[in-house]
Amino acid sequence: MALDGRRRLLAFRLLLDQGRIADDHPIDMFVETDPARQAAAVLLTNTAVPVHIADVIAAIGRMLKSRLGVTAIARAMGYAEIDIKRLAALSGLPPVALEALKAGRLNLRQAKLLVRLNDPDEQAELAQMTLDGHGFQDWRVTEKLDAGAVNANDPRCLLADADRYNAAGGRTETDLFGERAPVLLDPSILTDVWSRRAREIANVFEDEGLPVHVTAGEDPELPEDLETIGYVYGGMLPSAAMAVYREARERFQAAGDEAAAILTNPERAADADDALIALVRSRIAMDQAGWSGRVATTLIFRPSRQHGLDVQCFTPVEPDPQTDEDEREEPTPPPAPAYRPPEAEAPEPDTDGVNHVLHAVRTDVATRGLIRSLADDPGVALTALIARLFGQVAIRTFGVRAESALALSASAFNPVGGRVIDALDGEVRQRLDDRRAAWEASGLTVIAWVHGLPHGEKMSLLAELTALALDLREERTTLIRRAARAEAAELAELCDARITLHWTPDADFLKPHSKPLLLGMLEEMGEDDARAAGLKKTELIDWVAERAAERSWAPSVLSWTTPPVDGAVEDDDAGAPDEGDAPDDDGVGAFIVTDAGHAALQPAA
Repeated sequence: MALDGRRRLLAFRLLLDQGRIADDHPIDMFVETDPARQAAAVLLTNTAVPVHIADVIAAIGRMLKSRLGVTAIARAMGYAEIDIKRLAALSGLPPVALEALKAGRLNLRQAKLLVRLNDPDEQAELAQMTLDGHGFQDWRVTEKLDAGAVNANDPRCLLADADRYNAAGGRTETDLFGERAPVLLDPSILTDVWSRRAREIANVFEDEGLPVHVTAGEDPELPEDLETIGYVYGGMLPSAAMAVYREARERFQAAGDEAAAILTNPERAADADDALIALVRSRIAMDQAGWSGRVATTLIFRPSRQHGLDVQCFTPVEPDPQTDEDEREEPTPPPAPAYRPPEAEAPEPDTDGVNHVLHAVRTDVATRGLIRSLADDPGVALTALIARLFGQVAIRTFGVRAESALALSASAFNPVGGRVIDALDGEVRQRLDDRRAAWEASGLTVIAWVHGLPHGEKMSLLAELTALALDLREERTTLIRRAARAEAAELAELCDARITLHWTPDADFLKPHSKPLLLGMLEEMGEDDARAAGLKKTELIDWVAERAAERSWAPSVLSWTTPPVDGAVEDDDAGAPDEGDAPDDDGVGAFIVTDAGHAALQPAA
């Protein structure tokens, strides 16, 4: 009756087909008269709200606590044991992680990453941060998992395959979820296996009188009179010699592809030695062709993920016929500059109690603040651009030649791990995007389009381009760029840079700060509230951000000038990595996760 009589009806049909009952066989019927129960009985199961994967995980955790084994749970539910083991592993996550999973702040792939961490406190911290809306830092977990780990993607593994490694006593740890490469627990054994295998190939060439060094770590010590070939490009060799070199390079690439195909195919293991020897010979021929007839006298074998062996050839240094060894003089150092220009006064950076990450965040945001101020002042931007051109062209005698008539190089400020702040450099980037669209719509060349702009538009474009080329970020507290800071102080003074006109500290900027530093910001704002010290850090961050927005305040460490202009300070904080949610990846397994975050387990075959 729990299944609306379906099994009962099928059983009677089976009896009917077997001839054990007739069509007029009497059966007992139960007629439900309650409308609510009638509705519940006829409701299809697939129209009900499906069970969320977090509920499935929690339920399996409760079964394990009640001393039910994985085998018993799998047999009772009718699913493969491996899928129950995976869900059982996830049931060991702290409750806040399952709460974040059910709330949609954490996806299943991220939950699997989290469960791989051994520290429950760290698991809870990351899950709480995600639940609070700060995003899940995938990179933080993967970096910790990869730190010091040697997996099956190691370059040594192509030549020292799993069979050789296991035969030598090497241990392997496989990932429960099948999403990460197996971890090799004995890297020293892996190195020994690879070295013995590479030495087998090296012996062939040493028997021919060619010394071969085999190394999977540091470079071996070689005589100082040996050199290796660098990149060979057009113009280094005569046209005939260049054609020979390119032909030899193609043979080497073909030999490498053949060696990789054999090493990854266990059925062709017997051909591996011949393929690797051919690879080494083709590399020697290629390098000797690049040396225009000079002979390789020494080889170094290193691990290669692409070909199994990375071969480097060395040859004796060719003496310079125009220089007598006895007359060769030590190079004289360049003379000291006759004139040392003055530097503008700039505030000393506040690095007391500040780590490298926080310092990078502060200088990153301060750069973006000055970018916005400079972009809004074409006059100062013109000064900065002319000063830069004067410094490159008039003061120094060297420069970089590009594929342009104007030998001036520039790049937009875009450090790795930085975030665009919409109110600061984001506004400048949007202006340039709009101008780019206008130029594309014009159908003109860049020079013709710029020349046709009104003077005011031309000056604004100059300011925006010059401003976005600023780069004052400092990655470490020990790498203070004092000359750049001095220039920034001058520019900030000239354009009256005040970051609070456009931006005040937000949660992303405040997150890298410790709780004492956050409380210090409240004191600097004049916020004397005893409740602040009792708040959690996430709550304190929101408190500081709200108070800063109310007062149009930014910390003094973000100012490039001394003292800060009008008491306002520039902000220097976009160095923290973007913590947007990673794309959903629900992994693999015998259960399906729907778009709504619900789970439907598939029966085992």
